[in-house]
Amino acid sequence: MTMKELAPVLRIEARVPVIVAILAVLFLLTLLPRPIAMLPFWIPCVAGAVVIVPMAAVGLTTAKARWLRIERIVTMLFFAFVGVGIVVNLASLIREMVNRSAGIDGLQLLSSSIAVWVVNVIGFSLLYWEMDRGGPEARANKAEEKPDWLFPQGGAPVEDIPAGWRPTFVDYLFLGFTTSTAFSPTDSLPLTSRAKILMMLQSTISLVTIVVVASRAINILGS
Repeated sequence: MTMKELAPVLRIEARVPVIVAILAVLFLLTLLPRPIAMLPFWIPCVAGAVVIVPMAAVGLTTAKARWLRIERIVTMLFFAFVGVGIVVNLASLIREMVNRSAGIDGLQLLSSSIAVWVVNVIGFSLLYWEMDRGGPEARANKAEEKPDWLFPQGGAPVEDIPAGWRPTFVDYLFLGFTTSTAFSPTDSLPLTSRAKILMMLQSTISLVTIVVVASRAINILGS
């Protein structure tokens, strides 16, 4: 069963945590100094607005099925935009670090690496939330989509989990956070090849950010 077959939509997952996460991404981009930020700030703001509008419309309008399709498309495109931005910004950080540019000091390098790391967590969390089991509404309405991740609640006794439990954005945010900190699965196990590849990519970006950039920034500040 796909999301298109969920008619009428019975349950809608709250979008407030997702919107807050997107706003956090936009805020963190303001921490990037000019040598690192490759685009004018208004471009990410427009991209964020394009994602937030259909999310708000899902909860406020009656044409939910149409807005859900639009939301899924723009969320995937937003992740692609953020993903490319993460790689480009990380490359810029490494270039500035190797060249020892006078345009960026140790504190700016550290704050920029933290911003890139957090955006990496949130960006992949959005993608996991949108792709797993057909998306949030497919999960909320118990569509029979195969999961990409096995959460611990899936193997817990029925009396230990809320009735009708399904993973929400917070669960995928935790998945993204643990992937970027432990560099490996923790409580949620990837079940599909695409889930494993995405977690490998996220862990690699996080590893480079922490080991190469952040450590160098701390070394500069301590010298």
